[in-house]
Amino acid sequence: MTFGDNYLKHLEVLENIGMTSIKPINFNGTEIVPLQFLKSILPDPGSLGSRTKGKTCIGTIITGTKNNIEKTFYTYNICDHEKCFEEVGSQAISYTTGVPAMIGTMLMLEKRWLQPGVWNMEQFNPDPFMKLLNQYGLPTKTIELNNRITF
Repeated sequence: MTFGDNYLKHLEVLENIGMTSIKPINFNGTEIVPLQFLKSILPDPGSLGSRTKGKTCIGTIITGTKNNIEKTFYTYNICDHEKCFEEVGSQAISYTTGVPAMIGTMLMLEKRWLQPGVWNMEQFNPDPFMKLLNQYGLPTKTIELNNRITF
């Protein structure tokens, strides 16, 4: 997940002044946890859905070799905040968090993503997951990128 420079700058300022700390401090004779105080004065995220506009874009760049040919693809999903709110009463951030978690859980319960030991979801066959993303409201698109992208 990426965040814009403006968001990150705000977070950095809050961290620099101690507002993200979970260490209790004394404020006017009362012990408070700065992060809990901050949470109490910010809007409830659940109240933001009705006024959130715009879209999310979640994607990944994948480079691999098949038949000795290296290729790079970008697979992504775009989700509209207003459409999500109409459908489920939340913004797209909640939707794009919950749907993949539900799909992963379903694949585990169906034993399609279940092996002994500890595994990351990226180690399982992605095909059923990608198919279900499309079925459950997060359709993906894949495009081939002509030039390899390096970071």
